[in-house]
Amino acid sequence: MQQYGLSNIRNLVLLSHSGAGKTSLSETVLYTTKTVNRLGKVDDGTTTSDYDPEEVKRRISLTLSMLPSDWKGTKINLIDTPGYSDFVGEVRAAVRVADAAMIVICAASGVEVGTQQVWGYSEEAGLPRLIYINKMDRENADFFKTLEQAQARFSAKCLPLQLPIGAHNSFTGVVDLLTMQSYTGPASTPGGIPAALQPQATSFREKLVEAIAEVDDQLIEKYLGGEELTQEELRKGLRQAVLSGKIVPVLTGSALQGIGAIPLLDAAIDYLPSPGECDVQVSAGDSTEKMKPSEDAPLAALVFKTTADPYVGKLTYFRVYMGLVDSNSQIWNANRGAGERIGQLFILRGKTQEPVPQLRAGDIGAVAKLALTSTGDTLCSQANPVKIAPIVFPQPIFSQAVRPKSKADIDKMGTALSRLVEEDPTLQVRRDAETGETILSGMGNTQLEVAVDKVLRKFGVNVELDIPTVPYRETITASAQAEYKHKKQTGGHGQYGHVVLQVEPLPRGTGVEVVDKVVGGTIPRNYIPAAEKGVNEGLKEGILAGFPVVDVRAIIYDGSFHPVDSSDICFKIAGAGAVKKGLTEAHPILLEPIANIRVTVPEEFTGDIISDLNTKRARVQGMNPGGGLNVINAQVPLAEVLRYAIDLKSITQGRGTFTMQLDHYEEVPAHITQKIVAERQAKKV
Repeated sequence: MQQYGLSNIRNLVLLSHSGAGKTSLSETVLYTTKTVNRLGKVDDGTTTSDYDPEEVKRRISLTLSMLPSDWKGTKINLIDTPGYSDFVGEVRAAVRVADAAMIVICAASGVEVGTQQVWGYSEEAGLPRLIYINKMDRENADFFKTLEQAQARFSAKCLPLQLPIGAHNSFTGVVDLLTMQSYTGPASTPGGIPAALQPQATSFREKLVEAIAEVDDQLIEKYLGGEELTQEELRKGLRQAVLSGKIVPVLTGSALQGIGAIPLLDAAIDYLPSPGECDVQVSAGDSTEKMKPSEDAPLAALVFKTTADPYVGKLTYFRVYMGLVDSNSQIWNANRGAGERIGQLFILRGKTQEPVPQLRAGDIGAVAKLALTSTGDTLCSQANPVKIAPIVFPQPIFSQAVRPKSKADIDKMGTALSRLVEEDPTLQVRRDAETGETILSGMGNTQLEVAVDKVLRKFGVNVELDIPTVPYRETITASAQAEYKHKKQTGGHGQYGHVVLQVEPLPRGTGVEVVDKVVGGTIPRNYIPAAEKGVNEGLKEGILAGFPVVDVRAIIYDGSFHPVDSSDICFKIAGAGAVKKGLTEAHPILLEPIANIRVTVPEEFTGDIISDLNTKRARVQGMNPGGGLNVINAQVPLAEVLRYAIDLKSITQGRGTFTMQLDHYEEVPAHITQKIVAERQAKKV
């Protein structure tokens, strides 16, 4: 098998809004490079990239997919990513291990929300990038309108390297502005520029050449002196401009027809960086430094994805930044401080695993059945332990309760969900102590639905999702005295326990206090712990809607006993009964959790967001505009924002984000209390 050095590898991430045609483009690349001999289609579920049954069913990418191919002696590791915003964790992981980005835009839809988001991720990661305006064969395809949008939204540095020949049914090829030649059909047959395009091509070429000349002092001197720049000078200058982020070349084509694929592959090799040109930041002990990747250095590799494969078990994806790793060797996990046994190494192509003896610096591969390693860990040599900065994943913003569908699923549910979380770091599972529910959190409802389908398919566990129960609490607003006498007479020993107590409200957030003020032995000392236990148990379930009672002091101060019939259990029952009666008399109220919410939206949506928050009983605390965005801070009842991720996506067309944190509890308005109490009683019936 061919070995590739640092200079002849390209690690490229494909990014776009959902539906712009990344997966079709990646399939065309594989077909053009003769990596596959049959062109798969998304609609048929036959692409190399979308092999997961859920992806085939939904016709969208749900996970990142590795698609290596060889083009003119250079290995192109293409990483296809989901365009749907719920699966942003996959995008973040792919961006982290790529050296450059190809941003795909649909010529008919133009720059969409997802395009702006992935541009932001590329900018944040400092990735050189190129734009590919796809679907020129589509009805309403408009290259120039899409180009204008890209320049307006992103930067004037987005400059066309190609112009399309025709559009929709008449789209036949592209014009290269450096060579001033046309390339038509999937074979990119060279030819002259159509006369109708000549003026536009000349005008755009002048702008491109001027921008290239500006990145190099010698070139600008030559250009201003009126000399013609050579093809070699233009290529070198453009490469320098792309690597420094001063130019983002715009290419075009049709992934479905394969037109423009060959020039795109050539541009990827000519203008995008090799791993050897991208520094890696590693830390050893307290020091952090940027290092040049090298095959001769000690091993440093970053794990960027983990999957639970039903056939080979756990599969670990990693990128080698420094050194090399051999199949069937021993390595060190710097994050766990422990050794790992590496088995057979693979190069992944979709679901296909191609065994390789070794992976070198700059390359990406996978290994099965690592015991300790998880996403974000650094694999290295024990003699030279280093850490590569892990991937930063966004915090989950949407939660649902997970319930097993049958008793058989109860025992297996916990294990299956924990395996799922290991696979996707944007998912979290927790047990809500107050409601007793298992809560699954992620980036949106589609992600959670896919997760539930995956749990059934991969682990055979059938679960369902539901809106989580809001952890309401109950308290009282007045003091009250109450007593409860538990008395039963049967054939033999009877039962007797008698507790008199007072309940009084405490300041919000204080909790529960049970105080013993019994004097004169009206309740013997040995029964008081049982009475207190009964009171505490009685406070676990309030009398309005059965929620835990908080911020209450219960003072046991009197009672009576029977020398024969009294027992611990009798006083426990009496304590619980007395506190329940006391709560009923002390004007009970319901408390609800209030969350601090921070919503970041483009300024044009501010009014709609404020109006929506007002319908949710929110109190807007303030607004901070800046950079075309508005940050709205508010306090809002948790019950009103359980599905806020969906509402926000709908209002802002996916351009808004939010964070939320529980802050305190407040009294529920009376009309809402009545509704909650009625709903709880209906459930009990």
